[in-house]
Amino acid sequence: MPHSNSEEPRRKVRLARGASPWLLPTLATAALSLARSRRSGKWAAVAVPSTALAAGMLWFFRDPEREITQGRVISPADGVVQSIMPWKDGRTRVAIFMSPLNVHVNRAPLAGTVTSVEHIPGGFVPAFNKESENNERVVWHFDTEIGDVEMIQIAGAVARRIVPYLPAGTKVEQGERIGLIRFGSRVDVYLPAGVEADVEVGQVTVAGVTRLDRD
Repeated sequence: MPHSNSEEPRRKVRLARGASPWLLPTLATAALSLARSRRSGKWAAVAVPSTALAAGMLWFFRDPEREITQGRVISPADGVVQSIMPWKDGRTRVAIFMSPLNVHVNRAPLAGTVTSVEHIPGGFVPAFNKESENNERVVWHFDTEIGDVEMIQIAGAVARRIVPYLPAGTKVEQGERIGLIRFGSRVDVYLPAGVEADVEVGQVTVAGVTRLDRD
């Protein structure tokens, strides 16, 4: 029999690694303005937007626990499938657009070994724009049981910082946290030749939960 909501275990939500440079100043400003607002109307005027911004930052940098799905390739990102494109070398690129409302912690699409993590400088056009392929990005390669799998974290117009959590040579479990992109952005996964996509354009994905390929 399914449990009621009151009986379900509470899932832990923590803050994402790499959030402190943005989060700490915002929280400090909100705390200071709230403390001084009792004695000054000017500080009270500051307290409202600063507290709202701090709350928004806490929401944005949330990092909930996930029950990882079993499957060959799972989504590394929360978002919406923007495109599914066959590549000349036989691979299939699945592009996932992440809005500022999504969780921005990315996860390993497969278990394996990180063979390379390459930062490539670039522009900052909106991540849903075709020209975003030339944006600031981090290119990952994983040595897995189905071969080399490439994943690219792409910065957007607001997301000016990608924070990898792991160096090359690290062994990862499927669904393990591997990095953070601050604010709206995109993540591309290249399915190896012979692996078919089992998602559709417009489909909502959940990192560590949505399976991208079919058997």
